Amino acid sequence: MKPTLVRRMIAAVLGNDSLNFVLTNHIPRRALTRLMARISRIEHPLFARPALALWQACSDLDLNEAKRRQFRSLHDCFIRELRPGARPFNPDPDTLCSPCDAIVGACGEITGDLVLQAKGMPYPLSELTGTPNIGDRYRGGRYLTLRITASMYHRFHAPDDARIEHVQYFPGDTWNVNPPALARVDRLFCRNERAAIRMRLQRDDTQILLVPVAAVLVASLRLHALDLTLHAGYRGPHALDCNHDVARGQEMGWFEHGSTIIMLVPAGFELHPHMLAGHRLRAGEVVMRRRLGDSLPGNGTLRMAGPASPPTSTYRLESLPLMRARSTSCQTPPPSRVSTPLPPDRGFPS
Repeated sequence: MKPTLVRRMIAAVLGNDSLNFVLTNHIPRRALTRLMARISRIEHPLFARPALALWQACSDLDLNEAKRRQFRSLHDCFIRELRPGARPFNPDPDTLCSPCDAIVGACGEITGDLVLQAKGMPYPLSELTGTPNIGDRYRGGRYLTLRITASMYHRFHAPDDARIEHVQYFPGDTWNVNPPALARVDRLFCRNERAAIRMRLQRDDTQILLVPVAAVLVASLRLHALDLTLHAGYRGPHALDCNHDVARGQEMGWFEHGSTIIMLVPAGFELHPHMLAGHRLRAGEVVMRRRLGDSLPGNGTLRMAGPASPPTSTYRLESLPLMRARSTSCQTPPPSRVSTPLPPDRGFPS
């Protein structure tokens, strides 16, 4: 059977949202995630080679940009590096770049504690980050959901020159984070295993948050700043102080398979016009730009933005105009939802 035919058959099955949700969520999620972690590390060529061939046949996995073309295991392929220069980061200091390859999900202005995971499906930032007043501190700012699929490049990078100050780890569930699940499971991002990474931009002391969220088959997150991997079996402290400088585009870590990163940025930034649900982008492309002369709460007045860097063919987005933030999503909610109370989480210090 030809790979293209296999992909079409799989797409036809998973294209049914209800069936997709059942097949990827009504399963022993945590047990399968632990099993996948073991299977993906099998290095015997009699298993690894057929498994990689099957993955390529059943998905849009593209290894043309990979630094290596031979992999010891599925895990080795999941966390593959790319060739030097494959993901150039826009150098304009008035912008924030995408930390990862992704599909844009819900995004818009932060007007309080609630933001959207999908149309009609809000979730509280206070639960996501474990910080009660986070909505007030980031009011007028922007949030952006970046979904990394299984076949994408899984490493993520610094969106700007910054200092990583603190990481708060939240153990949790492993719901799928695809659109059918986001449209059905209330507060999904608050349920799943995740980490809130607090960063302070070097240019103007602005505090931003990156929240990597785990998913089914991928409850594992490697962070270079802490030199550890956060996963379901992690038994160390959940509040992790850090004092680690990163340069724009510097690798920060990786997901073991694919998942989601939520960016939270305070007032003073606008979303790029291409930040609409369903848009595919690469690490290094512009996702936000500073507004001229805006004040950032708690950080003083933002300096006036200087002239943009000269346009080049390498960066595809920097010359487009800014947008007024809007809330967007991938799916309309079905009649039934999954809803159960959530336990309180510990937040990180302000």
